[in-house]
Amino acid sequence: MNILKFGGSSVGAPERIETVISLVKQAREKSPAAVVVSAFGGATDRLIEMSAKAADGDLAYKHLFGKFEERHLTAVHALVPIKSQASALANVKMMLNELEDILHGTYLVGEYTERTLDFMMSFGERLSAFIIAEAFKAKGVDAEYCDARDLVKTDNRFGVAGVLQDETYHNIRTYFLNRSALQIITGFIGSTMKGETTTLGRGGSDYTAAIFGAALNATEIQIWTDVDGFMTADPRKVKDAFPIPQMSYKEALEMSNSGAKVLYPPTVQPAMLQNIPIRILNTFNPDFEGTLITANAPNRKVSVCGISSLDDVALLRVEGSGLVRSIGTAKRVFSALANENINIIFISQASSEHSICFAVSLKDSERAKAAVEKEFFLEIDAGKIYPIDIEKNLSIVAVVGENMKHRTGVAGWFFQTLGKNGINVVAIAQGSSEINISVVIERSDEEKALNALHEVFFLSKRKTLHLFLVGTGLIGGTFLKQLDEHAKVLREQQSLEIKVVALARSKKMLFNSNGIDLKNWKDALEEQGERKEMNGFVRRMKALNLSGSVFIDCTAADEIVGYYEEILSSSVSVVTPNKRANSGKYEDYKKLKLAAVQHDVKYLYETNVGAGLPVINTLNDLLSSGDKILKIEAVLSGSVSYIFNNFKGERRFSDVVREAKEKGYTEPDPRDDLSGLDVARKILILAREVGLSLELSDVQLENFLPEACMKAETVDDFFVELEKANPMFEERKRHAEKNNAALRFIALLENGIASVKLMEVNAEHPFYNLSGSDNIIAYTTERYRERPLVVKGAGAGAEVTAAGVFANVVWISNYLF
Repeated sequence: MNILKFGGSSVGAPERIETVISLVKQAREKSPAAVVVSAFGGATDRLIEMSAKAADGDLAYKHLFGKFEERHLTAVHALVPIKSQASALANVKMMLNELEDILHGTYLVGEYTERTLDFMMSFGERLSAFIIAEAFKAKGVDAEYCDARDLVKTDNRFGVAGVLQDETYHNIRTYFLNRSALQIITGFIGSTMKGETTTLGRGGSDYTAAIFGAALNATEIQIWTDVDGFMTADPRKVKDAFPIPQMSYKEALEMSNSGAKVLYPPTVQPAMLQNIPIRILNTFNPDFEGTLITANAPNRKVSVCGISSLDDVALLRVEGSGLVRSIGTAKRVFSALANENINIIFISQASSEHSICFAVSLKDSERAKAAVEKEFFLEIDAGKIYPIDIEKNLSIVAVVGENMKHRTGVAGWFFQTLGKNGINVVAIAQGSSEINISVVIERSDEEKALNALHEVFFLSKRKTLHLFLVGTGLIGGTFLKQLDEHAKVLREQQSLEIKVVALARSKKMLFNSNGIDLKNWKDALEEQGERKEMNGFVRRMKALNLSGSVFIDCTAADEIVGYYEEILSSSVSVVTPNKRANSGKYEDYKKLKLAAVQHDVKYLYETNVGAGLPVINTLNDLLSSGDKILKIEAVLSGSVSYIFNNFKGERRFSDVVREAKEKGYTEPDPRDDLSGLDVARKILILAREVGLSLELSDVQLENFLPEACMKAETVDDFFVELEKANPMFEERKRHAEKNNAALRFIALLENGIASVKLMEVNAEHPFYNLSGSDNIIAYTTERYRERPLVVKGAGAGAEVTAAGVFANVVWISNYLF
């Protein structure tokens, strides 16, 4: 015999009950069966609501009762033929009248007990089972309504009654000896030996099915619900969660107790003792194989079976010197809670014995505090134990799997993943069975933790980054184009999925947690974007709290830089070509570096110097390997490099500058480049990377332009003045040529001094043959003393700068995953 249990969602409407009848008919063709049913979907909640309103003297309970009555009578009309309706309606009406009388009595008395509530809740299953039994009869099936209160005997802990196994199993076996009809059994309810109605706890219909299955030594217990079985994580929180085909009883028990609501936890025990398989099936997808739960865990490629979570948790701490070597402390804590019927869902104790912490449901936290404080009143009064502390707004996240036993590295992956995503662990627990690692974390981090852990344990071949990009101009727009063009290669070759979930430009911003279409981002930002407000952008990014988050600043704005520390402190990595942060105040630079270290995230700015060239990475590699920097020489402006590389022969300086402007090498006002301030910022950044605490004002900057050029009011006026200065530049050029040298605008760091000046370099110097708009950086070190290490290439332009940003983003994915 198989036991088939159908939950509230499966019997929530007449058409769904028709489906249940069809499924049961198919099942009975293969094996005898008995059916356990829950109340119609939502009916138990309505019964509780009606009871509460009646007790509060709120006549609104009558309206709720009317809706409740109408729903059940409508079901009879829909499922039972007219010629058979009279008897069915009479029985349903009789039960409803009884319920109405009890509600009226509750209204008059103004209160109800847990015993009364259990009785009122029982009407949900009693009505459901009776109506469904009548529906089966209408389809020609010999079916019989079975009130489980006559068979399932319990203690008198109303609300969560404990089953008296011997009496219950005897009753069930005796009852089924003489029953050939299909039994439609009420789930959730039982009765004491005195005949008082009890309930088995919310979700107790699963438990009823297991009790009947164990008593009858069933072949299989089938739990029909509205999901495809146990999932690797809660699909409402982890979109990539998928069904678990097979798991062990222990795994199912751990998952259920840790928050997976697919199965009521007590259901496992009766089946496990009798070694009866439990199968979780979907009423709305009946062809899917679901989840099979048996004694043994299957061989899996992954060590973890699933990840579950409980929210609305509170953590209580009992700590103080009075606990050290005090025998019986734990017993007193747990006895005090047991006396108040408070369930403990998590326990952790330090080996120092100085503290015990435990988690309970948030709704029980104040009662738990009062119970423990009462028990330890004398110790608290004497100062041996601190006042009991409650920490709220917490969640428990657990990874479960029998394959975790005796396998190294699982805990390491678990905690490393949480750490790299900036998730603080409040408390830790692992049972000696090694099949569950549980942590208490902030509730706001729950979804982030679940997604990060799920990706590591189940999608280890796939990594996902979530990007928040500010600045969609030349560099930002080029980066988005490169990302779109290369996305397929990243997915196929590196299993890396990069989602741009937020974009912002000067006036608008757009968020989409599923990822913005990179082929249509401009239109989406224009049509769907909202008014940009940087504080709001950062606040939204933090609220999303996505794993693998990276903030990219492709602007040159000081305003954005002001948010870096807050972003890094929120465990979000930062990538930026914006030089403002690292060339501003030294104190601010150090704060950003420290924030990244403290929060285990990355702050990457390779493109601050040399665009896409590996300038900063190379420098840091030299330092990390123990080398000592003696001197850095560099040409760090592509525009100025182009000007002096082409200032030769008979060409006039002003003509070369004008040409550079026309080709787009310089800013609209060439003085922005020729002033050397940008180069000064870059050498300052390199000096700070070396370890020097310099400010921008410490950089010795030669302004080779005449004062009249710098003071010209317009660009046209500037060129007029520059024409006048041609003889001066011609003289410098001829002097260099006379010495077989070339003019180069060089940034220099040596002996702790940073400078930027126009210099002559001879033919033996690595900068002599520089051409085009290339940058070049020469590192003279202890190891590269005779022949400096040279980095050379295009140091400006949207394509190479965007490529450098792209490389930093990919680097972060390798760090995180």
